Amino acid sequence: MDNLEIKALKYHEEGRPGKLEVIPSKPCRKAEDLSLAYTPGVAKAVLRIADNPQDSYRYTSKGNLVAVISNGTAILGLGNRGALASKPVMEGKGVLFKRFADIDVFDIEVDEADPDKFIEIVRAISPTFGGINLEDIKGPECFYIENELKKRCDIPVFHDDQHGTAIIASAALINAAEIVGKKLEDMKVVFSGAGAAGCSTAKMFLMMGVRKENLIMTDIDGVIYKGRPNMNKVHEELATSSPVRTLREALVGADMFMGVSAKGILKSDMLLSMAKDPIVFAMANPDPEITYEEAKATRSDVIMGTGRSDYPNQINNILGFPFIFRGALDVKATEITENMKKAAALALAALAKEEVPEEVKKAYGGEDFSFGRDYVVPKPFDPRVIEWEAVAVAKAACEDGVARAPITDWDGYRKSLRERMKRYWE
Repeated sequence: MDNLEIKALKYHEEGRPGKLEVIPSKPCRKAEDLSLAYTPGVAKAVLRIADNPQDSYRYTSKGNLVAVISNGTAILGLGNRGALASKPVMEGKGVLFKRFADIDVFDIEVDEADPDKFIEIVRAISPTFGGINLEDIKGPECFYIENELKKRCDIPVFHDDQHGTAIIASAALINAAEIVGKKLEDMKVVFSGAGAAGCSTAKMFLMMGVRKENLIMTDIDGVIYKGRPNMNKVHEELATSSPVRTLREALVGADMFMGVSAKGILKSDMLLSMAKDPIVFAMANPDPEITYEEAKATRSDVIMGTGRSDYPNQINNILGFPFIFRGALDVKATEITENMKKAAALALAALAKEEVPEEVKKAYGGEDFSFGRDYVVPKPFDPRVIEWEAVAVAKAACEDGVARAPITDWDGYRKSLRERMKRYWE
């Protein structure tokens, strides 16, 4: 075993195995407590909820509880390893929800690969939760599963593998384009990888201003072009009319490379063929499509981002899902709309332009951060992220009419978020 494996397994095994536990939020130390927590007192809450289901937000933990659900068919970069093997990832997601947004999580691993059966299982348990985070479900089934659950559930359903990457990458692209003086509508954007993350990110780039005629998707078989045989519905929507057929051809003169594919796909000569001041987001996990060192050695004018924390411009979902759900839960949203996702991306992009406080620099060993080529999105350990992003998402939910409990005092809401998270940052 290498050193990382030894440390990781020890971390998961030591003390109480795993990474999550359930702790009561009310006292249960004496007989009266017991009679209130359970029988006979609990019947009073049951009857209230039976008469008015919305009282579940008042008398239970539903309003701060998210289900992190997977069937293990596409675990991180490990592929289909089954539901049980996905549990460490789902528990880890729970840790991040709690640490960064004070959201409680039940991780649920469903041993069911059939999309329709999986949908029905999740729908049936949805009353327990205030939101559902789908995770590590393979494409193209993941698109169908999310869409159907959004129709059938009255709470937010969010497939993070799709939208998390899309939101953070969009924020990074907005800022990178500004830094190099390019407009999104004029940029030629090329994708390597057309799975869940790639397709969702492409759609969001289009929503943010990239033109359909300037976007080229590629997968293991080359360019996804109009008329290509055996395309799924999502690929048909994103197919190009360009005559190019390979990634290498597509990258000639391209302004941006978005990699959600595999290690080493982007070669030095391909990077050299791109336009001036190329933007490269190489997101393959754990090894990117081109390494940071190779990209920088090949072109000094490149803006380089990866999913890794040991290089500048980490484009990581941790900047999205905890804060998106925080905002959605706080207004008791019925769904997460496209406008809410866009608001999250714009909030992150705007925060990156603000002066970085000393406490954030200390969290990263005293490293200095300022808006520019090596800092296009905020850092996860920036306590301001929750204020900027959760507020933006909650506002968008109110604007879109999907908030059951609209907020009117936004300054008060920001203050409540600061107070809520104080114990995690002090």
